[in-house]
Amino acid sequence: MDPIPSDPPPPESAPEEARPFAAPCVRLPAGAAWHWLRLGWNDLRRAPGQSLCYGLAMLMLSYLITGLAWRLGDAGLYLGLLSGFVFIGPCLALQLYTVSMRLERGQSTSFGASLSDIRRRLGDTMVFALVLTVVFLLWARAATVLHIFFPEHGRYQLRDLALFLGIGSLVGALFCSIVFAASAFSLPMLMDRKVDAVTAVVSSANAVLRNKPAMMLWASIIVACVLIGVLTAYLAFLVLLPLLGHATWHAYRQTLDPSAWPASGSG
Repeated sequence: MDPIPSDPPPPESAPEEARPFAAPCVRLPAGAAWHWLRLGWNDLRRAPGQSLCYGLAMLMLSYLITGLAWRLGDAGLYLGLLSGFVFIGPCLALQLYTVSMRLERGQSTSFGASLSDIRRRLGDTMVFALVLTVVFLLWARAATVLHIFFPEHGRYQLRDLALFLGIGSLVGALFCSIVFAASAFSLPMLMDRKVDAVTAVVSSANAVLRNKPAMMLWASIIVACVLIGVLTAYLAFLVLLPLLGHATWHAYRQTLDPSAWPASGSG
């Protein structure tokens, strides 16, 4: 495996007219995700208060979603809300990105400092959140349409059920792939640099497409963590979700070269 460099220091930015359309990316070794997890674990240990508070908030949100679906007696609603949690999750991890960013820069990691960073980049991150919300609504609409393939009551046949599950899985995989490519590195870049949402999304998608083996492993790890969380009645989310958030920051820092844009904390 090729050696993975440490997170680079934030260099000086380039003039606006000299900036590329997308941030350049490096070629990642296939197992890069394991290194990101180790770095993410180090951040979690260095800032346990903020990290575990985020994990606790996500744990409570997961119970709220499940309780709402249970009260209304709608499994479809539960699956839809859970899918929405996966779609909007990257935006909820902004706090973790700011903590990792501040740890890297040797700055304070207090809640107030993190909120200040988020407020500073709120405009572009809200644009990105709006895009994710639109994609989720499209997915929810597609999921509703897919019910025409569900076998009628009393006529369940393996072939019909396989058709329903197969089409649903393909459509869901398509939407998840789009969201994953767009959000893998874009939100950390928005927090780190004074860059617009379009450039961040294009940079993220370009890096994902150029590093398919490494990103397939990273996506598999994310899915595995979600499954572990579900199988442990969400309790594992308390640690796994902060770990993934911190690791995502290091994935961004070791994949993209955003040096053409000024740092978010600069004047």
